[in-house]
Amino acid sequence: MKNKPIITGSILCMIASVSWGAMFPVAHIALQQIDPFYFSFLRYFFVTVILCGLLWIKEGFSAFRLEGRVKALVFFGTMAFTVYNMGVFLGQHLMGEAGTIAASIMEVLMPMISILLLSVTTKKLPPSYTWTSIAIALVGALLVITKGSLAFFATASEQVFPLLLIFAGVVGWVVYSLGGGHFSNWSTLRYSTLTCLLGTAVSFVIVTIGSLFQWIPVPSWESMMSVKYEMAFMVLFPGLAALLSWNAGIKALTPLNGILFINLVPITTLIMMSFQGYEISMFECYGTLLVIFALIRNNHFQRKQLGHRAAAREKGKRSISSIPY
Repeated sequence: MKNKPIITGSILCMIASVSWGAMFPVAHIALQQIDPFYFSFLRYFFVTVILCGLLWIKEGFSAFRLEGRVKALVFFGTMAFTVYNMGVFLGQHLMGEAGTIAASIMEVLMPMISILLLSVTTKKLPPSYTWTSIAIALVGALLVITKGSLAFFATASEQVFPLLLIFAGVVGWVVYSLGGGHFSNWSTLRYSTLTCLLGTAVSFVIVTIGSLFQWIPVPSWESMMSVKYEMAFMVLFPGLAALLSWNAGIKALTPLNGILFINLVPITTLIMMSFQGYEISMFECYGTLLVIFALIRNNHFQRKQLGHRAAAREKGKRSISSIPY
């Protein structure tokens, strides 16, 4: 059945996106009881244990060899499982309820951030339609963050730091995603497991030093048990299922098609927040729709450009084949 990979890939990308969308409202509840640093570390500590078990069963102990690539693995692992986790959740916590939707919107900006990072590393500017899409997405993000109120700028100094933390975290995950290309000869599970293991080790060092100097409050056993259901969700769905589902879904659909499912992230977040009693303003809805529109618009023009290139290549092949020898 020709459509089976498409259906399977779509379901997998949907599971990942909905899980990530639900992640921020669930995290908001947990962060009322436990420090963001400990929350981030404990979450991926459990994910690491599960991933290590899966890698050992599937590929054996030989898959745990670092093959002299320790620095790269530590760097990419730190970007994803330390910078992303701690930056996003600390920023979300500092912003309060508004941080939940702000973090979700930043997640949707990942494809645009990826394009900008690639343009810097390859020294190749993106096409004009991408710049327009980025501008539209930024306007949408600004509407969500400010809720359409100029009063935001009066207290901007209080919000800039949390927003920068969330942004830095999102950039960290983009760097990690791009880093996968340096390990193309490794399985997705192996790259995910070893980077998660080393990134979580870095988080452990940060949490330990912070606790020793009393910069980070150590959660009590009661506090940790009070968020056991939220932690279980964060580990099993956004942490494990989403990571593996997304990678498998992207492989089945191609990044160009799979990335469209990221639009489900803020939609899921808004639905969950409304159930939690949060009053969503029209500006937050409009801003979310603008960001989604920008992503779909950019994707549409990318497809058009790829179609023109494919047609040009086909035309070139026909011209060559028509030359008499």
